[in-house]
Amino acid sequence: MSSEPLFRDHPYETRFEARVIAAGDGSVVLDRTLFYPQGGGQPGDVGTLTAADGRQLAVADTCKGENEAIEHRIAPDCPLPAPGSAVTGELDWAVRHARMRMHTCLHLLSVVIHAPVTGGSLSETRGRLDFDLAEPTLEREAVTAELNQLIQQDLPVTSEWITEDELAARPDLVKTMSVRPPAGAGTIRLVRIGHVDLQACGGTHIASTAEIGRIEVAKIEKKSRHNRRVSLAFAATV
Repeated sequence: MSSEPLFRDHPYETRFEARVIAAGDGSVVLDRTLFYPQGGGQPGDVGTLTAADGRQLAVADTCKGENEAIEHRIAPDCPLPAPGSAVTGELDWAVRHARMRMHTCLHLLSVVIHAPVTGGSLSETRGRLDFDLAEPTLEREAVTAELNQLIQQDLPVTSEWITEDELAARPDLVKTMSVRPPAGAGTIRLVRIGHVDLQACGGTHIASTAEIGRIEVAKIEKKSRHNRRVSLAFAATV
């Protein structure tokens, strides 16, 4: 029981038709979906599912289930649609788009700071990466300036695929030490940002870095002897 991940090839689409293949315990599994399931530090998408009779169900979260199934977590007290029935799904685009912008920006942050990434997370307003750095060599103003310089280059963001064997021969393509690409799938998705970055990633991204907008390094923290946390936020607009 698997769900076709439409979000991989169509990150800018917001509405889709699907069929229910399972429903229970507060979640719905569809045969196809644009909803991204939580993973790699990126939260699961939210939005709505509309049944054939017009009844609307709020999707409070999306997560990965067994055997490539994608579970749409439905808000409490919403009756679930029956397996086999048709539904129309619609993303909360404002939330998804902001997360796409921040996710792409975190890839750029890993370009600016040359150190292994030990963890990270993002939301629609903020994002952060943790780096394996023993010395306090980072300056907030310098990182902010370099990051925005890359953003303003309007670099294209594209994806491509390689085999697991090819990835094993290129360990530099996996930047996050705490999250590894799924094994056993046969192929691994890479995200390329112009000429500056190429790394394994299954998340959703914008089409060009200019779409990110201006970013500020909110703070740089020492979390442990070898861990520096860099937190980002979208710059306020007037």
